[in-house]
Amino acid sequence: MGSDHYFSAAPSSAEHLRRIRVSIAGRDIEVTTAGGVFSPDHVDSGTAVLLANTPPPPPGGNLLDLGCGWGPISLTLATQSPHATVWAVDVNERALDLVRRNADALGLSNINAVRPEDVPVDVSFRTIRSNPPIRVGKSVLHDLMETWIPRLDERSDAWLVVQRNLGSDSLQRWLAATFEGGYSVTRAATGRGFRVLKVRRHGTPRTEAIDLP
Repeated sequence: MGSDHYFSAAPSSAEHLRRIRVSIAGRDIEVTTAGGVFSPDHVDSGTAVLLANTPPPPPGGNLLDLGCGWGPISLTLATQSPHATVWAVDVNERALDLVRRNADALGLSNINAVRPEDVPVDVSFRTIRSNPPIRVGKSVLHDLMETWIPRLDERSDAWLVVQRNLGSDSLQRWLAATFEGGYSVTRAATGRGFRVLKVRRHGTPRTEAIDLP
């Protein structure tokens, strides 16, 4: 692909639309994918591990798929939580177009496929699910985490899948050090060489009123 990466805003490679069969939320379906997006021929191993090791999403509210690609996580969330609003976020315009195509084909009207800057600043999330773009480098990855994890609702979780040999353990340490006040970071699962990391935002401690004499 040369300098054209799946995290390019406007991939210059040929689109080459294709139809593939995948399993989404227990349903065998056909989706449209294309060149210039992440894992266009199948649900990649990391995403499969994430989907297999996360609980059902909240039934309502705003749910975030960060780095959505052609949409396997977004389509799963939208199918499992039809009354929630799923924000499918990516910088790759081709990927966003594919999510919209696939959502329309499946009759899923609860997905907003948008660029990061198009998510209203007052929207917070009841869960974040992400196979983050590790290859963008630590600086960009850390910026992503510092931007989106604070937008979790209280008592809500972010679930991230990262390949072990691409720095999952160092990312876990960085997350724990960066989000030390009001958050907890744990390794929730391991499979196929991937780690699933859980970042929980805890509720604000309740303070008891004191009656002064």
